[in-house]
Amino acid sequence: MSGGVDSSVAALLLAKEDYDMSAVFMRNWDTRDESGTDKGCEWEKDWEDVQRVCRVLDVPVTMIDLSKEYWNRVFEPSLRQWEMGVTPNTDVSCNREIKFGALLERLPATSGQRPWFATGHYARKAWSHGRPQLVRPADKHKDQTYYLSSISENGLRRALFPLSQLPKTEVRELARKHGFHNAERPDSVGICFVGEKGKFKNFLADYLPVNFGPIVNQLTGQVIGEHTGLWNYTIGEGSRLPGMPTRMSVSRKDTLTNTVYVVPGTKHEELFTDILHTQYPPELDSPSGFRAQMMHRYRMAASQCTVTRSPDGGFVVRSDNPQHAVAPGQIAVLYNGDWCLGCGPISSTARSRTPRMADSTIPASPRLNP
Repeated sequence: MSGGVDSSVAALLLAKEDYDMSAVFMRNWDTRDESGTDKGCEWEKDWEDVQRVCRVLDVPVTMIDLSKEYWNRVFEPSLRQWEMGVTPNTDVSCNREIKFGALLERLPATSGQRPWFATGHYARKAWSHGRPQLVRPADKHKDQTYYLSSISENGLRRALFPLSQLPKTEVRELARKHGFHNAERPDSVGICFVGEKGKFKNFLADYLPVNFGPIVNQLTGQVIGEHTGLWNYTIGEGSRLPGMPTRMSVSRKDTLTNTVYVVPGTKHEELFTDILHTQYPPELDSPSGFRAQMMHRYRMAASQCTVTRSPDGGFVVRSDNPQHAVAPGQIAVLYNGDWCLGCGPISSTARSRTPRMADSTIPASPRLNP
């Protein structure tokens, strides 16, 4: 339980069933661990909210400190990627490494049986040939399979998603009906389990040293500005630069030369790509390629694509339509309709005039992630 309305109602629904149930709260971050002051109590308010709901439900609750695991397995690796100009998705890695990783490792077995593990995610689980499948929920507007796309098959096997058939409006109504104080609490935003940090660039400035480099007009090769670190810019991001007659957008970042490249406007062809390179597990093996749908950002419209294996053992995803502002480090998630096949981080992108198409269908293997 996180303290939000979704996990609270998930607990409510399970409390009505004949389960031997307890709740767990994860403490994954506290600014005071680094500052040594009383400033930064993000988790304490959430912990109090969880305890209040559990008192209403008469459910025991425990706090587990996973701040070391979060730092070592999520935040520090992401910090190195940001420093290199890559755009990692900490929410995806947090679900894999912490909620469905470190937390599951810490949950005690009862009578030799590993427990089921329920969350307030909007997702659904199906079964095929004895193996679990991650599937979109009934409320497509709240679909969170994108963020769950990298969890292991073992983690998915033990998961329960009580909200899979409910719209968010009904979830809030249930919370009101049962007198939950957090029924109107807004959805959380910001880094997973870190809390709202104001401007993200200011937050990263506490951890990464300034690294000056040139901003270059990609079309002319002219140096038109200076940046303080590649992590301050995202592919597709627009900004006004002194002396430029129009708004410029970031088109590329070069780690070797510490250079940010920009092009004019927001629709320049350099901002679009139809070829993504990523590393998917070798379980997905279809030599002739297969058709799927791809998302490289949460809540975007899925793009029809063809997936083929590359000579280096990775995979090439060719989108039928050019995609805007695709950045290395983003997560490319593949779907077959409502079935989430799995995901992989984007290592590089390219553009072609005539993307190749494959006629083969989705292979039999139910999951990409081992």
